Amino acid sequence: MRAISQPRLRLFDPDTKATTMAPKQKKVRLAEILTVLAEAARNDRAWLSDFADDEVRISADLYEVLTTYRRLRPSA
Repeated sequence: MRAISQPRLRLFDPDTKATTMAPKQKKVRLAEILTVLAEAARNDRAWLSDFADDEVRISADLYEVLTTYRRLRPSA
């Protein structure tokens, strides 16, 4: 007979500020999210704007390519 495991409780100090808790992060390859982000932008999905102020970490070379592309692309 298997023993029933007890639920685990997480205790938080009410005096601890929420800003001291590190946000959960996940590393993903750009290829994993590129299609989803492009489709969401094309269709003007509301949820995408919820994350507009979030910071993302990209490599320096990708940043250089993106800024150069933005500067060189023809304007509408």
